[in-house]
Amino acid sequence: MMRPETMIRHPLFRAGLLALALAPALSTALAAEPAAAAQATASAVDPALEAVLAGDWRSEANRARDRYRHPAQTLAFFGLKPDQTVVEITPGGGWYAEILAPYLREHGRYVAAVVDPQALPEDRRDYPQRARAELEALFAGAPAQFDRAAVVAYDPAAPKFGEPGSADLVVTFRNVHNWRGSGQAHRMFEGFFEVLREGGVLGVVEHRAAADVAEEDRSGYVGQDQVIALAEAAGFRLDATSEVNANPADTKDHPNGVWTLFPVGRHDPADAEKYRAVGESDRMTLRFVKPARE
Repeated sequence: MMRPETMIRHPLFRAGLLALALAPALSTALAAEPAAAAQATASAVDPALEAVLAGDWRSEANRARDRYRHPAQTLAFFGLKPDQTVVEITPGGGWYAEILAPYLREHGRYVAAVVDPQALPEDRRDYPQRARAELEALFAGAPAQFDRAAVVAYDPAAPKFGEPGSADLVVTFRNVHNWRGSGQAHRMFEGFFEVLREGGVLGVVEHRAAADVAEEDRSGYVGQDQVIALAEAAGFRLDATSEVNANPADTKDHPNGVWTLFPVGRHDPADAEKYRAVGESDRMTLRFVKPARE
């Protein structure tokens, strides 16, 4: 049996002791890497975009949702630049319009693409009419931020979002489930492809199901592979995915689908704290590119 002093002098044993001694420091360094990467990502956000996010024209309710929707990181992932032409598809109440339009006002162009109510049967016009009126009222109420924002109305049966090849970036947030439910998804993605220039980017955020869902599913969730397939069928190439809007606390089995969760909160009042703890839905964040023609 080796004596203790002999074991310490043995090269292999000495190397083992050195590894044990360095392990805590190595562990600390490795643990710091994700934090450093996150800090680098945060520091890469354009200061002008950070100033817009702090703008007093944004409502308190909208700013409170930044912790769930991560607009700075999401838009940086999509490659947003201040001199781009950006088309946002069905912006709803204008949550992202409050950010994009002021950011692009000086050097770029923001286009809100909304459903043309006149293209729909009369009994389906109410919601798109109200949505457009509310968005236009938002723009009219703050001309210093929105006077250069454009609104384009499109027919869901044959969507056109602008001149072919005129956009650098098309973005859409939590809309794909609606288009799938109405049978419009393929046409919408084809319209995105047409309006983008070659090399242009499509950015998609959508509620993420645990797996593929049926066409008739009404949970509000969609399978990530299903969204990718829709984009690829229209001619796009998947460029990258991000987990910036992921939420592992979302079990995706709620009684009223995604609308059970905040901010809609369609649940029994007794479950308010339970769902508040979950936060908003788990979301995929996908970046596609329109390839150059060969």
